[in-house]
Amino acid sequence: MRVLLTGHQGYLGTVMAPVLTAAGHEVVGLDAGLFADCVLGPPPADPPGPRVDLRDVTADHVAGVDAVIHLAALSNDPLGSLAPDLTYDINHHASVRLARLARDAGVRRFLYASTCSVYGAAGGDDLVTEDAPLRPVTPYAESKVRVEDDLHALSDGDFTPVFMRNATAFGYSPRLRADIVLNNLVGHALLSGEVLVLSDGTPWRPLVHAADIARAFTAALTAPREAVHDRAFNIGSEVNNVTVAEIAEQVAEAVSGAKVVITGEAGADPRSYRVDFSRFRAAVPGFDCEWTVKQGALELADAYGKYRLTREDFERRFTRLAVLRAASDAGAVDDTLRWRR
Repeated sequence: MRVLLTGHQGYLGTVMAPVLTAAGHEVVGLDAGLFADCVLGPPPADPPGPRVDLRDVTADHVAGVDAVIHLAALSNDPLGSLAPDLTYDINHHASVRLARLARDAGVRRFLYASTCSVYGAAGGDDLVTEDAPLRPVTPYAESKVRVEDDLHALSDGDFTPVFMRNATAFGYSPRLRADIVLNNLVGHALLSGEVLVLSDGTPWRPLVHAADIARAFTAALTAPREAVHDRAFNIGSEVNNVTVAEIAEQVAEAVSGAKVVITGEAGADPRSYRVDFSRFRAAVPGFDCEWTVKQGALELADAYGKYRLTREDFERRFTRLAVLRAASDAGAVDDTLRWRR
């Protein structure tokens, strides 16, 4: 299968591309390249593909493609809140435009990287299923809800959108992100000796390893159409439904000598939810996540030490908001996050 992978030079895309290739697919990338240099460890071998802003995609980019895996987005809540108009322009409008172009070009399957953040203020201890009310609390999560709605309207007998609502990702990627919870806490522990939690530690977070996300998308590519057509799936594992305080304890066990410090200075976080992941396992028999939070913390601690993570790298090169601010300050991108010619 010829697969267009958007965001192939991002945190998830860099992990997913080799998994797709190993499964026998021909992978073509498409990325703006904003985070292509955020590399920790050996440089990754990227699939071929143009450096193109998602807002500038044309029909030529989807010609001859059997399926699209759409990861490219402004990728986290602080960034989305900083520039909400850009979040909707890129994450929502450009994503739907890509889907229309793909459908018109004869692409039959469109796997969309959504998020469990759409449940944002679900609260409570009951497991949240895909049929639960959506309560996004950030522009990032709201943009994902809007795309799901618009892709649903595009679905027909020939075009199958699938909404992959990923839990919060964790784990090592050659293109690292340090601004997601487990990756961040492990970095702080190694660099300072403290597992620093700014909230009160009580919110629930569902977590999933980047490699398990890659395996889930690969499985969804070839699943029977009737099993996945126009359906939403939570991607993760119930064993990784954990509180932020529990995540911190796992990090302290993985990083020798680190102590948990819960300051509570950021106040209560409205984003709290435990998630049911059984629908995807039922739709794709044989699939299950392989990584636990504890294993991920150990993997990250090992990689950070092996590749000599520095505080400068941690706070600047591997934090999305800092990378974009630096590019803007240097005049490399304009105020719409487009590369200057």
